[in-house]
Parts: sequence; C-alpha cells; structure tokens
Amino acid sequence: MKLSELKPKQGATKKRKRVGHGPGSGHGKTSTRGQKGDRSRSGYIVKKGYEGGQMPITRRIPKRGFTNIFSETFEIVNVERLAAFEPNTEVTPTLLKEKGIIKGKHKVKILGQGELTIPLTVKAHKFSKSAHEKIVKAKGTAETI
Repeated sequence: MKLSELKPKQGATKKRKRVGHGPGSGHGKTSTRGQKGDRSRSGYIVKKGYEGGQMPITRRIPKRGFTNIFSETFEIVNVERLAAFEPNTEVTPTLLKEKGIIKGKHKVKILGQGELTIPLTVKAHKFSKSAHEKIVKAKGTAETI
C-alpha cells in the first residue's frame, strides 16, 4: 500500500449537506430549517442555558451558601520547602515564584510543617506561630510584608 492509495473506510465520510439548492437537492424550499420560528431566521443564536422555554436547570436547583467577598486567598509554603535555599538568603514571594514553589497569584503564608536548620530572612504576608518559631530558632528572621 502506498500513501497515495489511502482513503477513508466505506461509510466513514458523509456527503456535505448543500442547503438552498432547489427542490432536487432534497434540502430545498425551507433549507432544512422548517417553517417560521426563531430557528428559521438568520442570525439565530441559542443563548447559554436556554432550554426552549422550560425553566433552566440553573434556576430549578436551590442555591446554598454565599461567597465572602472579603476572604483572602493564600499560597501555602511549608518551612521544609525553605530548607532548599542557601544560608542567609532573603526569601521573598518573588524568589519563591522564580523557583517554582508558588504560582504567584495570591499572598504567601508560611506554615510550620517540617524542620529548618539554616538561617534565612523570610518575607511573607503571614506566618503561622510554629513557622515563625522555627525560623527564629534557626537564627533567621521572619518579616511580615
């Protein structure tokens, strides 16, 4: 078999529907759009969530809870991840983003999981109590931005 001999399997392709080409085409007169109504008109677009006049599912389902517009989202970094840096490094959210530890979309919070033995200057938006203690215990400093 050669590349030029390749063709689709029998029944795998359909002939294009050529609408509006007269009665002999099988798609003449109303061009498969039926009589009257929204769908027969040009420029008709089905709106997202529209169910033909039936009450849409988004309105049928009961709504629960609320979204707190004052909530803050933090990117979490544990103390054990900071151990990868060289001693006496100033660790900032920018540096964490460069190293791929955080995505850099939100504020940074340092949590105290793991151990830290090297002194670092850590600058973040929030620290847990245990993280602050571990950084200070390793002769480093924890600064809130």
